[in-house]
Amino acid sequence: MIQKARSIKIQNVSATRRSEIWYGDGSVVLQARGTQFRVYWGILAQQSSFFRDMQSLPQPSDQPSVDGCPVIELHDDVADVEYLLKALFVPTFLAQAALPLPAIGALVRLGRKYDFCDLLDSAVARLTFENPTTIEKLDALVINGKPYPHIPTRIVRYMGWMMDVITLARENNILSVLPCAYYRAVVHYTPLFDGVPRGDGTMAILAPEDQRQCMLARDRLMKARFQPGYSYGWLRKWEYDISECADPASCAEARSARLHFYIDCVPLWMLNRNPLDQRVWCSTCYHHVTESTLTGRKKLWEDLPKFFDLPPWNELKNDL
Repeated sequence: MIQKARSIKIQNVSATRRSEIWYGDGSVVLQARGTQFRVYWGILAQQSSFFRDMQSLPQPSDQPSVDGCPVIELHDDVADVEYLLKALFVPTFLAQAALPLPAIGALVRLGRKYDFCDLLDSAVARLTFENPTTIEKLDALVINGKPYPHIPTRIVRYMGWMMDVITLARENNILSVLPCAYYRAVVHYTPLFDGVPRGDGTMAILAPEDQRQCMLARDRLMKARFQPGYSYGWLRKWEYDISECADPASCAEARSARLHFYIDCVPLWMLNRNPLDQRVWCSTCYHHVTESTLTGRKKLWEDLPKFFDLPPWNELKNDL
């Protein structure tokens, strides 16, 4: 840690500009790519073991300084450093219900790099809240019974945000986020190769390895959806005594219509819990269909990681 801390101290202070985060009585200046931030050693050291170790080091005689404050160069993106310092020094920043995904990404990247554990945990919590690991938590996110499209409440929504979540999670080993995020990408983004305009002139697009994973999973899900035990298995084969049906012709017609609907319209909405139209079924068949759908939905969720070549839920850890 000490060697790492020494490695980021600069030897020269080049042409710089002051950021808006500049406290006149601050005790240290952080510099990122020509932009300087004057803040407080004490708070940095309190929140980060990295800066705590650095503060304890003796300062070299040729240490660059600004107004008597040592200058520390960070080889990080300026926007990332600004988001990190806002989280540390602006009380209302983390209190916002939803944060921009770039801010969350900054807290993840710099939280890991500089050991800001609390900030890292708060950022990961937002990602995992929107992409849960249990079906009960998934259902708690549903608004008015409609799971698609998911509207985030802890992350500022924009077109393509889920693609960027996948990239952020994979690059930082936040593996628990991936099954849910991958599934949503498979359901919502077609084709996956084109990317999605974010609305600011840039494109959200998955890395080739993520595109490949989603395409393989899409094929697996398409094959599994009508298999026994999964959400639509009952459409392929009745698994109860059909002699109990009160209206075989009407229920057979309803079953055929539902089969064609899932094939033609929503082939991968396997986690949908919207109730079926009870009017087109007899009470016995409606009960069977409802129970089979809910049971299959739970099975899909339990198996979801394996469709994306990930470990089971209970082994899916975040390597932070």
